Amino acid sequence: MSGVKKYDYSTLTTAIRDYTEVGSDVLTTTVVDGIIMAAEFRIYQELPMDSQRFVQEGTLSTDNNTINNPAGTLFIRGVEVFNSTANTEGNGTWLEKKDQTYLSEYIDRLTGPEGDLTAQDVTGFPKYYAMFGGADNTTDTSSGGMYLAPTPDAAYKFRIYYNKMPNGLGSGTGFNNNTYLSTYFPQGLLYACLVEAFGYLKGPMDMLTYYENRYKNAIQQFAGMQLGRRRRDDYTDGTVRLSVKSPSP
Repeated sequence: MSGVKKYDYSTLTTAIRDYTEVGSDVLTTTVVDGIIMAAEFRIYQELPMDSQRFVQEGTLSTDNNTINNPAGTLFIRGVEVFNSTANTEGNGTWLEKKDQTYLSEYIDRLTGPEGDLTAQDVTGFPKYYAMFGGADNTTDTSSGGMYLAPTPDAAYKFRIYYNKMPNGLGSGTGFNNNTYLSTYFPQGLLYACLVEAFGYLKGPMDMLTYYENRYKNAIQQFAGMQLGRRRRDDYTDGTVRLSVKSPSP
């Protein structure tokens, strides 16, 4: 990104104060950190990006019908289970995502009318998964999890494909001086911060509206790259062609 304008924590903080013409006595470090955090959360929730895509491998526990979500999971994109207890080589089987009620009905159908068996008793190679909630979302054991059906009858290897909230821009422990957004979407991040800043300052409303519109235009363009061009290539999808109007001869 040499020669291209981008922000780090310090330069973005300065830009927020310069654009609002408000100094550090009002927009303190604590306030600016909150503004940046709110702006980042807004962008990450409105637009899933490649920078948030992660993969985690693990091993299922025999006779255990639950697994934990990876720490910080926003949402699960897919669960792949391999018919192996040793490695994740070759093609895995993609589980179908269902609701917990579906899994309960599925187990009931397999246990028969007596219903004297539980989900732990219905074992085999997993076919379905369903989400359940978590706590503070900071560790694997507090980020919710998934029910599996049937319950694994062996310690199969698996992969979870998911999106997570990356560490944000900030001055404290656990934050970064540069992020994907500050490097590749600096104008959108600035506009989102200014919307939060003018909201905190309670005006002027015309400036809040102005930067809200600038942000919306910027994120539409960024979404075109993230969800369009980054998800296709010339070989598979062909070169993108745009019609160009030309005057009649």
